[in-house]
Amino acid sequence: MLLLSIDLTVLSIAVPALSRDLEPSGTQLLWIIDVYGLVLAGSLLLMGSLGDRIGRRLLLLVGAAAFGAASVLAAFSGSAEVLIAARAIMGLAGATLMPSTLALIRNIFHDPLQRRTAVAIWTSCFAAGMGLGPLLGGALLAHFAWGALFLINVPIMVLLLIAGPFLLPESKNPDPGPFDVLSAVLVTTGLVAVVYGFKTAATNSWQDGSWIGIAVGFVVLAAVLLRLLRAQNPLIDVRLFRAAPFTTSVLANALGVFAQTSLLFFFPQYVQVVLEKSPLEAGLWALPVAVGSLLGALSAPLFARVIPVPWIVGGGFALAAAGFVAMSMLGTSAILGIAVFGGFFLGVGVGVADPLTNDVILGSVPPHKAGAAAGIGETGYEVGGALGIATLGAVGMSLYRDNLTSSAPEGMSADAVDAASETLGASQIVADSLPEEIGAGFQAMANEAFTAAMSDVFLIGAAIMAATAVAATIVLRRTMR
Repeated sequence: MLLLSIDLTVLSIAVPALSRDLEPSGTQLLWIIDVYGLVLAGSLLLMGSLGDRIGRRLLLLVGAAAFGAASVLAAFSGSAEVLIAARAIMGLAGATLMPSTLALIRNIFHDPLQRRTAVAIWTSCFAAGMGLGPLLGGALLAHFAWGALFLINVPIMVLLLIAGPFLLPESKNPDPGPFDVLSAVLVTTGLVAVVYGFKTAATNSWQDGSWIGIAVGFVVLAAVLLRLLRAQNPLIDVRLFRAAPFTTSVLANALGVFAQTSLLFFFPQYVQVVLEKSPLEAGLWALPVAVGSLLGALSAPLFARVIPVPWIVGGGFALAAAGFVAMSMLGTSAILGIAVFGGFFLGVGVGVADPLTNDVILGSVPPHKAGAAAGIGETGYEVGGALGIATLGAVGMSLYRDNLTSSAPEGMSADAVDAASETLGASQIVADSLPEEIGAGFQAMANEAFTAAMSDVFLIGAAIMAATAVAATIVLRRTMR
């Protein structure tokens, strides 16, 4: 889980290096970055259900072999096309690993306290990997070529393949029924279309027909939902959503990551462009979030021994809301204390809540359906992240454009202002093209406009976290026994 999580963020730090070596087009570069998460998100439900049928350990080991092989292919890619294909295979293999690990936990640990602790460790590894990705990438790139970012996966996968057959018990659904190939294709197609639509909407401001992919995806998912409801042995048991604790936990996780993606989208740009820090320094500034998530996740089982789970989940999201409020106070000058404490509170809050909501998801279903439940929960994470980047990213960039347009100095051409308002990076290019005395002032205005927009988005994130805290506490208190 740590490696899978690292691979979601580690590549962002290597974009300049691989761009020099492979010379990808702009579209190819986007695919190199996005295809891993895109295929991963679209395949989780399918792989969770497949693991229930053929065996979670078998699927985990097959996925580990594929993940290791694809990592080697990615490390030695000689072209952008090969790297895109390797990243896609890694996403598909990663989709076999994520639900398999969580489902195996459900079937290994039958004691609720032990299972809760195991889920907390699982969640903490995922949280730590998201924060460690940029740091690890920066450290490796200081000494090795960008391919080393993928080769770190190989020894861990080899170790898993050697030890897994001896240490992991096999488990699966004893009576899964026939495999519904059409539903599998429809689920994967619908999820990929939706996630891709929202990802492209985030980068293209809802242009280039992004909404078409979203609409097609939702139509396909609606069709497969009707098919699954009518099936005697459905590929994915959507009736699991009849359990209020299960549904509440899935939605809480999705809303939490929906809000949290605004931090991942805006904060690195803020640190690197506004504060003029290096990529490695940007990773260090984000480290309090990862440390907070790790500590929160590991302490969640201890809190759950003395405090009812609904109150811990609600309190965690409330603490995350407070962290967002603190982060909204950041300005154009470096205030490390706000970033440290705000990021730490946000990380602790989400870290405390997530293991317990994941435990509720697993505990709400019988053991033979653990893979499907894990796949649904993790798909909620991925779809929530895609929606968050698209929605909050679009809102933030719209605010940035409005702020910059309204504050642009007289005498600047409308074309220059329009170009600078596309992204914060574009504002640097425009400022560099202007006379020095004008360019410096214009860049300062762009930094102010971006920071103000980021603060507004963080306040929106705080509101989402607070609303999730209230709703999750009320529903879980009424429905959990």
